[in-house]
Amino acid sequence: MAVPKGKQSKSRTNKRFANYKATAATIVECPHCHEYKEAHRVCKNCGYYNGVEVVAQKEEKKD
Repeated sequence: MAVPKGKQSKSRTNKRFANYKATAATIVECPHCHEYKEAHRVCKNCGYYNGVEVVAQKEEKKD
């Protein structure tokens, strides 16, 4: 019967699952303010997502 001679190290075992490539985030233009943002995320500039204001923006006071 086939039996391993010794214990396989953790790093050697983990090498089997390390063959993937990370991909860059998808960047799209916001349809409301036309700034670039990540896909499927709330726009940091205007606070809109899917045509609805999700995050209210604070108004800047000018002195």
